[in-house]
Amino acid sequence: MLKGFKDFLMRGNVIDLSVAVIIGAAFTTIVTSFTDGLVKPLINSAGGTHAADGLGFRIIGSKENTFLDFGAVINATINFVIVAAIIYFLIILPVKHIQERRKRGEEPGPAQPTDVELLIEIRDLLRQQQQKS
Repeated sequence: MLKGFKDFLMRGNVIDLSVAVIIGAAFTTIVTSFTDGLVKPLINSAGGTHAADGLGFRIIGSKENTFLDFGAVINATINFVIVAAIIYFLIILPVKHIQERRKRGEEPGPAQPTDVELLIEIRDLLRQQQQKS
């Protein structure tokens, strides 16, 4: 039972899928931060509504204090890089290493005899039995 579970976890597509979910979640924060910190304030400055609060640059010509929040984007990018590095070094590399070790350990078993070889062996055995009787 444990061997089956281990084989399930070691399949490449399971690992790839879990990494994709984690990286996708981390990338979502970058996109959200980009839209909240940069795009939304640009739109708000044109529309005259309140922009998101944060540290950044004041947009010149806006009626209100509108900031481009580069800090949030940089923070989300750093978080993404850290999450990606952790996933790579703690999951991907060890799994690849284990898979390579498993492949090295696999040795081809004895070659199965062909149909012709089996028929020849059966013929010879039948001849031996007929000679004894």
